Amino acid sequence: MSAAISVPVVVGPTGIGKSALAFDLALQTGGEIVVADSRQVYERLDIATNKPSVDQRRRVRYHMIDFVDPATTFNAAEYVEGARAAIDDIAARGRVPIVEGGTMLYVDALCDGFSLTGVPPSAELRAELSRLDASALSERLLALDPDPGVDLHNPVRMIRAIEVLEAAGPPLRRLRRRTPPPWRAVRIGLTADLALIDKRLEARSRTQVHRGLVAETQAALDSGVPPTAPVLTGIGYAEALAHIRGELTLEELPVAMARSNRRYARRQLRWWRRDARVRWFAIEPDPLPAILKYVRETA
Repeated sequence: MSAAISVPVVVGPTGIGKSALAFDLALQTGGEIVVADSRQVYERLDIATNKPSVDQRRRVRYHMIDFVDPATTFNAAEYVEGARAAIDDIAARGRVPIVEGGTMLYVDALCDGFSLTGVPPSAELRAELSRLDASALSERLLALDPDPGVDLHNPVRMIRAIEVLEAAGPPLRRLRRRTPPPWRAVRIGLTADLALIDKRLEARSRTQVHRGLVAETQAALDSGVPPTAPVLTGIGYAEALAHIRGELTLEELPVAMARSNRRYARRQLRWWRRDARVRWFAIEPDPLPAILKYVRETA
């Protein structure tokens, strides 16, 4: 692929309208969408993952969604391999690849190559690993990567290595050097007042519950997906599991979901704001005309 190719990459906080913007952009440019979302890769779980609608998928071709068994795991290395192949294929057919998604690690790994600093800490995993001694940590680490290049007598280093490997995939040595793709990412950020984002998240949470989130979660459990599966630990499904266990009422469920989403949206905003390459567009009024102009100018 020519290094001159530019790929629009739509980023921003959850609930702000990235999916709708990417869809409209694809319609206007003859594009196809490569989703960068760590949960939309999983089959059958559609509601809390905010997958595109049947109509959207009929009108625009989507890549990197609905192909992983939800009872299994999927990491960033596997994502980058598939997403880069999809982008190459889209461009080879004369179409415009458009990346859309909010999983920060996936977007950064795809557009810049991997880096150890790109893997955020996991409080839950660290709490689990801190209960293991050095021997058990070493055994778990070497099972993930036989040659991690980490001091096997240093629990802190081993815990971080395990954390990175479980999120990004082996080998660890690859993550110490960035391997950028042969195309240029044009980062497009969507922004709005926090009050508006919060209002949208509250409405979306209520809609997801109304659409049958609890039934979808229960169906996943009934099919053999363990409650500890990565997709079920994400926002929406985690709260639905709490409801199924009797820890949240149906009325409390969307409130808890919105609260979790608000925290996540702010974390995403902090992440993207640190990147000076992102060109920001307010979602009101309609940003599509200005974004189309920007995409064409940077093509």
